[in-house]
Amino acid sequence: MPGLRFDSVVFLCVANSARSQMAEGLARHLFGSEVQVQSAGSSPSRVNPFATQVMAELDIDIDIGAHTSSSTENIDAKNIDVVITLCAEEVCPAFLSSAPHLHWPLQDPDRKEEDLTDEERLQHFRAARDQLRARIDVLAALRDVPEGPDPREFHASIRVPDLPAAARFYTWLLGVPPKEWTHRYVTFVSEALRTNFVILVDDGRALHHDTLYHLGIDAGTRAAVVHAHRRAEAAGWVIHKPARTTWRGTPLHELWLKDPGGNLVEIYARLTAPELAEMPPDKEPVFLVPGTER
Repeated sequence: MPGLRFDSVVFLCVANSARSQMAEGLARHLFGSEVQVQSAGSSPSRVNPFATQVMAELDIDIDIGAHTSSSTENIDAKNIDVVITLCAEEVCPAFLSSAPHLHWPLQDPDRKEEDLTDEERLQHFRAARDQLRARIDVLAALRDVPEGPDPREFHASIRVPDLPAAARFYTWLLGVPPKEWTHRYVTFVSEALRTNFVILVDDGRALHHDTLYHLGIDAGTRAAVVHAHRRAEAAGWVIHKPARTTWRGTPLHELWLKDPGGNLVEIYARLTAPELAEMPPDKEPVFLVPGTER
């Protein structure tokens, strides 16, 4: 299954005073009763009042003032699904658990070794708080990712100012010569990396996003492309062009999606010889999912 599957998470640092306490408060607010959230430290002290203050500044109601610092010895490792360590310059607590470990190194916002005003110190706490909030938002987004396609190859494109220089560099980097090139693009195919990679000259001219300049994965078969269409529908992703077989250019079974940022993503499969023989005389696309013709 993709993503992360967890119903419990623990955040660890040394003193369980600031970073892990803020992380606990943010995660408890985000997950509610769906996930058991804890924090602990190898040398617990007390909840830092600066942490309490910057958490109270948020536009969401999070009060960690009643929290207490806890030792890692109080955490039952058998009941933890994800362990997240937050130490940067210090040695993070050793926590013996078979659960996945994630490391988010954040410098201690208290900066005890620095001569700072309260406001300067608060700025460090705010920065740590905001970084934790953004990371936990991603963690939440990965908790329940629905089943997706089974990628066989990855397609990616970038734009470059100097096509010959980039062709030389990527030949060196990928360890394969280009498969083909024109005056505007160079295509690499790496079987070892399962990658189809295109560099396009950044000459200011318009690019056709549904041809070369996009992301894509090879799903392997027509049935897999149709399956990906149905899974994308069930997941609520934006379908830009429904699953269909196209004959002009490179014949493909293809599905076009838009990611949450509006980037186009193609899920495709190359046609077999019997499938190529099914090409209609007018070469018009054949839609693969009933009711999606448009």
